[in-house]
Amino acid sequence: MSLTQKDVAKLLADSSPAVRAETTMKVASHFEAKDFTKEEKAVAEEIFRALVKDAEIVVREALSNSLKAADDLPKDIAMAMAEDVDSVSLPMLKFSDVFSDEDLIGILGQDCTAKQEAIALRANVSEAVSEAVIDTGNEHAVAKLVSNEGAEISENGYGRVMTEYKESEAVSGSLSRRPSLPASVSERLMNTLSDRLRHYIVSRHELDFDQASNLILQVRERATVSLLKEGSSQDELEKLVGQLHKGGKLTPSLVLRALCSGDMMFFECAMAELAGVKLKNAQVLIHDEGELGLKSIYNKAGMLMAYLPFVEAAINLHHEMEYSGEGNDREKFASHLLERLLTVFELPDQELAPAEMEYLVAKLQQYSA
Repeated sequence: MSLTQKDVAKLLADSSPAVRAETTMKVASHFEAKDFTKEEKAVAEEIFRALVKDAEIVVREALSNSLKAADDLPKDIAMAMAEDVDSVSLPMLKFSDVFSDEDLIGILGQDCTAKQEAIALRANVSEAVSEAVIDTGNEHAVAKLVSNEGAEISENGYGRVMTEYKESEAVSGSLSRRPSLPASVSERLMNTLSDRLRHYIVSRHELDFDQASNLILQVRERATVSLLKEGSSQDELEKLVGQLHKGGKLTPSLVLRALCSGDMMFFECAMAELAGVKLKNAQVLIHDEGELGLKSIYNKAGMLMAYLPFVEAAINLHHEMEYSGEGNDREKFASHLLERLLTVFELPDQELAPAEMEYLVAKLQQYSA
């Protein structure tokens, strides 16, 4: 396609908005496809600078929709459309890669809810822009942000969302559906949701507060263990364990439930936290081939000694299976552990009564669920 000054004059002089819009789309499509020579590109840019001032909104809408994916669009043209009415600005704000973080943060501060929501839905949102979205106070924009997998959100950002928008069902719903969350953030979210669920159960069903609490505790512990199934880094696990301990939720049942699923790193971090020792020291004690290491840290952590044979069996099985946690290894691990426990409890040196053994096996089956 070849552009001339005559083409420019015709485009700008035509009195029909529909014709100008159609011509605008044709020129913009060739610009976006990089079909122009250097000289033609310069002419096209001058056309766009004139069109962003066109009195007819249909022309400006056509320009915005046609240029939203143009990665070499001059900044002044993009900004002119970004500052226009919603129907013109939103396509640019949601899709154009021309804007810098500073540009987007500035637009977020203009108190236009539709523009804030469009920015929250961009394919890639940096942590700085995410923080600015949270700053807006626009719960619908924040709900869209946390549902956007392309949005980078810091742990501090997540904390702000859960604190500043805790009454927003739209935000909490989007947050709970986000496929990837730091484990410590997920645990905090589950704690908030479980409190709501407890009150709902008490008000709607014939259960007292303690019964509802026990039910919620089991559900929450299972959910907490499920957070580990995607694999978490050591730093994330240490942070999660510290958070659980601080909130009084790092219970022996949770620790054992995680161990039943083969989450050795979580078990190690939990033992270190509960015993008040460094993780490296805890790992040495837990995997000591002698009899004293595991027993000493297990006792210092305040765990029930009746469960020690089960813990020893789980650790030995973990070593034997070279457990990876991938695929259906968790189910295999839990199944093999149940079989191993039945053997362990039948040994003559175990001083557990039949009722105690039955109780422990039942608990293990519950933890493995």
